[in-house]
Amino acid sequence: MSQMRRVRAYVALGVLLLLLIWVIWPNSKMGIVYPTISCASLTRVNITDIGGNGSSIISAEETTSQNITMCTVKGVLAPAIHFQVNLPLKTWTQRYLQTGCGGLCGSITLDSYASDGCLPLLGGSFVIAATDMGHDQNDPSSWGLDSQKRIDFAYRAQHITSLAARRLIKSFYGQNERYSYFNGCSDGGREALMTVQRYPRDFDGVIAGAPAMLFQVQNTLFHGWLARSNMDTNDKAILLSGKLPVLHQAVMDACDTLDGVKDGIIASPAACKFNPQSIECAVDAADTTNCLTTTEVQVVQKIYAGPKDDQARGYLTAGQPLYGSELNWKGVYVPDSPEQPLFSTFIVLPVLQYLAFMLPMPEFTIQELQFTNQTLDALRARHPFFDATNTKIEDFVNDGRKLILWHGLADPHISPSNTVSYYNALVRDLGRDKVDKFLRMYLVPGMSHCMGGDGLNTLDLLSAMIAWVEEGKAPTAIIASNAAKPIPPGPPPKEFENIDLPDDLSVGLPNMTRPLYPYPITSKYTGQGSIYDATNWKQGPSVEYVPTRSWLGGNLFGRYDFIDRT
Repeated sequence: MSQMRRVRAYVALGVLLLLLIWVIWPNSKMGIVYPTISCASLTRVNITDIGGNGSSIISAEETTSQNITMCTVKGVLAPAIHFQVNLPLKTWTQRYLQTGCGGLCGSITLDSYASDGCLPLLGGSFVIAATDMGHDQNDPSSWGLDSQKRIDFAYRAQHITSLAARRLIKSFYGQNERYSYFNGCSDGGREALMTVQRYPRDFDGVIAGAPAMLFQVQNTLFHGWLARSNMDTNDKAILLSGKLPVLHQAVMDACDTLDGVKDGIIASPAACKFNPQSIECAVDAADTTNCLTTTEVQVVQKIYAGPKDDQARGYLTAGQPLYGSELNWKGVYVPDSPEQPLFSTFIVLPVLQYLAFMLPMPEFTIQELQFTNQTLDALRARHPFFDATNTKIEDFVNDGRKLILWHGLADPHISPSNTVSYYNALVRDLGRDKVDKFLRMYLVPGMSHCMGGDGLNTLDLLSAMIAWVEEGKAPTAIIASNAAKPIPPGPPPKEFENIDLPDDLSVGLPNMTRPLYPYPITSKYTGQGSIYDATNWKQGPSVEYVPTRSWLGGNLFGRYDFIDRT
């Protein structure tokens, strides 16, 4: 080979190497790291300095799930915080993910919400950990009498689980994680925000879905009102699920097109002015199948409006279920039959009896709950303990950490107005420019609680968070679809195992994709092509499309000092 040909070959090889480096370099920082010790040896890791005497690793064994081989470690942090950590044997790329739990917790779930199609997650890139928050769901009430277990549920369990998981990571791989993430929905969303507010240096990126951040009001006045509003004087349900399609269709007829297209979902609930009286049955109607009776209309009006103390001249909740959520009321506060138990009652009673107030009231019933400002004031004592609505998060922000809020607009459990109220409070207290540097919020038309619903219910925020944290690429449009099957988060309580899932009332909308923009930016149809295809949508104007209101607990969103014991 001539010298010139050799030079050309070397130049070509050099160009090829540069191209390979250019392609591979963004991911080379996250190369696979392998264990340096055996899985079984993790049982010898000491965690008593993290959780106290009685803390230990219970087991460590190799398992396989979805073709990912891992070391599954189970342990306990005193007094009763059980946790699990899955450490990949062949696929770890120095990322750590901790997941939250829903309801009142009491079980370990490793589900990562809003992560559909996330390749690093599917490929076993993460060490993943979760906790039961310090109690067993089969003991749904008495744990609230234990001050330590209340602390563990309020905030401690997730924090020390992260410390234990990190010790296992260092022991197993011989090095720490490079990036850390927290992802939770419902109470897991509250837990996510609690890490931001109480332990701002625990995670680089936090994803909080449908957060039950206003725990005190959410699990008393909000769900208590929804349950009581649908009870007659004999404590039997008035509005039954069979009428929900009638109501939902009427809402669609009145408000579906207000967001610019007729697509079977409501993307701008704040613009909807539906009046349930418009489908009230005639006084002498013999057939009420396709209309609402007067008493059913009154129930619906109460659900949309929420509790109000007329003497104090104010509402007692930040918001209620939004227009378009009606089909998802089934099984939550609208049963199939008058005798069927309600989820709202299930969630309210243990909180009223053992958690919400300073003194336990084991015999307290939902019928005794008073919807007054006096009750709201009584809930304030434990607000700095259980709630996660604090805007004093400069330590999190100034470290360059990132937060994504998200919420389904058809959520029957937690009003999206709560999440928007917290977002607005952050903008008020920190300023728009600062908020835009660390926070994005996505609101999902047609999505139920954490997942499911007829509308857009599948999206991947975890990949967006990874790109933001690791590459500095702030998320913009997120493509959502309606491909996911509605499955409620976590195992159902035993007494609710026979309640049908909300998708029984599905209206069968076509498959759809659509870009979601950070709130308050809207998505706008271009006017051409299928309305169910994301390519035919573009960025629309900024609109406050979720209703918020002045209410008697409005100052619960703001700057305050946490308390550590009650």
